[in-house]
Amino acid sequence: MLNIQKLHAGYGSIPVLRGIDLHITQGQAVGILGHNGMGKTTMLRSIIGALLPTQGSVHLNGKDVSRMQPNQRAKLGMAYVPQGREIFPNLSVTDNLRMGWVKRGRATTDDLDVLLNDFPRLKPLLDRMGGSLSGGEQQLLALARALAGNPQLLLLDEPTEGIQPSIIEEIAETLTALRQQRSLTIVLVEQNLDFIASVSERVLVIKRGQITGEIPRDQLNDVDTVSEYTGVSSSH
Repeated sequence: MLNIQKLHAGYGSIPVLRGIDLHITQGQAVGILGHNGMGKTTMLRSIIGALLPTQGSVHLNGKDVSRMQPNQRAKLGMAYVPQGREIFPNLSVTDNLRMGWVKRGRATTDDLDVLLNDFPRLKPLLDRMGGSLSGGEQQLLALARALAGNPQLLLLDEPTEGIQPSIIEEIAETLTALRQQRSLTIVLVEQNLDFIASVSERVLVIKRGQITGEIPRDQLNDVDTVSEYTGVSSSH
């Protein structure tokens, strides 16, 4: 479903990705662990098209999207929730959600109802401004907006950052349910090991711009094992 080969990318003369190889089948959830500065966000930005590669390729369902712009990739079924969420603070929750339907045209009341069934916490907040929501509510809104276009591939960058535990659990449950119901493919960059273990089927390690290994999910609670692979400390 997603096939990345020998992907190189960076910023100006500074290389960040140094030959990423990644192969994900439809409906899989894959977590990416690594130190800050190892290329996790750069990889997601290269997949969605916000950063074009200097070498290598990105294929979605067999189609080469390596030189496509983000809006073109979105139309093919990609969605991205960046770190910091980037909702529209001066728009209502309803209008933020409507932005998620831009690529498919106007949404109906039924479309909104279906989306809110997956994100019930947003139902009483529809008239509130996005900027007035808590961090957790904003993250749910960003997720719902990304999923409004019914993507095949969802890219998430640090979705639990600064969020209360109850909403972290809610996000994990929602993502797991949507993956099973829609065969949604997920690529998740995350430092919260409990969250990445609950959502992901595979957990890969990125170091210095390369995928260097895979950590069995049942070993994510082992502080020594995780530190050996990545240096990321467990929350336990």
